[in-house]
Amino acid sequence: MSVTKEIVIERLKTVNGPDFTGNIVDLGMVSEIFIADSKVFFSITVPAARAQEMEPLRAAAERVVKAIPGVAGAVVALTAEKKGGGMEAPVPARPAARPAPPAAPRPAPHAPASHSSGKRGVPGIEAIIAVASGKGGVGKSTTAVNLALGLAANGLRVGVLDADIYGPSMPKLLNIHGRPQTVDGKILKPMENYGLKVMSMGFLVDEETPMIWRGPMVMSALTQMLREVEWGRLDVLVVDMPPGTGDAQLTMAQQVPLAGAVIVSTPQDLALIDARKGLNMFKKVDVPLLGIVENMSYFIAPDTGKRYDIFGHGGACREAERLGVTFLGEVPLEMGIRESSDAGAPVVVSKPDGAEAKTYRDIAAKVWDRVNEERGAAEAAVPSIVFE
Repeated sequence: MSVTKEIVIERLKTVNGPDFTGNIVDLGMVSEIFIADSKVFFSITVPAARAQEMEPLRAAAERVVKAIPGVAGAVVALTAEKKGGGMEAPVPARPAARPAPPAAPRPAPHAPASHSSGKRGVPGIEAIIAVASGKGGVGKSTTAVNLALGLAANGLRVGVLDADIYGPSMPKLLNIHGRPQTVDGKILKPMENYGLKVMSMGFLVDEETPMIWRGPMVMSALTQMLREVEWGRLDVLVVDMPPGTGDAQLTMAQQVPLAGAVIVSTPQDLALIDARKGLNMFKKVDVPLLGIVENMSYFIAPDTGKRYDIFGHGGACREAERLGVTFLGEVPLEMGIRESSDAGAPVVVSKPDGAEAKTYRDIAAKVWDRVNEERGAAEAAVPSIVFE
């Protein structure tokens, strides 16, 4: 049976709107519906202030669409943006109600007992590396993509998972456009460029659509992009994390056997304070720390060759020494790195013989050495049984 937008709309009319006033279609809450290889993608517009309580509504819409014969899957997100294809009617305000008693505090997540406890690997992928930062604006995604390309330049089979679902950047950084195809209507095929296999939420939603991601949606989206993709055989999958220490990081750290995490920071004290939060989070959930990269470390004036430490210098190196973590290297504040990234041709592939590309390849080599060190340590920690 062929799935059409008309069938999906009719089913969505059975989903009640907020406070049981009408249905989500007639209320104009449903975006343009996109269908690719029997998978259905759309968003539901809700007031930002009520996003958390709208999660059951989103889940209900996802359930009724998945129940349609011929539908292989559905990705439904909440958004606060009004766009064409519906959404003209205002969402009714919730009537005043007596305040509910305060909810009991949610217990803090516990770290798994070991690197592999309760974690299921991804078939065909030898190692998964997370690239993270304690805050935004430190060049994490640019570092992640050049690290991935550096690993590939060093002879490894590499994939990239853009887990920054709040602001996916891999489509732009790698100049990849269009929607991914599927295998048998169920498993997504990764997009490819520069020898990398890539999956990103940016391939599935419009670039300018702001998404409101709550905990369950984050976990669902990450699980689909990680486990429902035909990655093939990879030596390493580089995961570009969203900044901070939220649901995406905890989901990956607690459910996936990460080979380790790379922390990206700039030299100044404020960025280092946030980087420590990321380091501590990965420690608490038993993920090996592969090292720290100091991005925007220094600036060389192109006219005079004089060096300027605009954001200070060496802060990340000193922090790595203090914490007993490997310092992976310094990346300069270089206009060419920014321009090549914006153009969708990262410096490792656009200027492979340049000094900046060599810096990333050296960092990639150190990261891979650390992965192998952690593997060796984990294997040595496993007790052997001797038969006499």
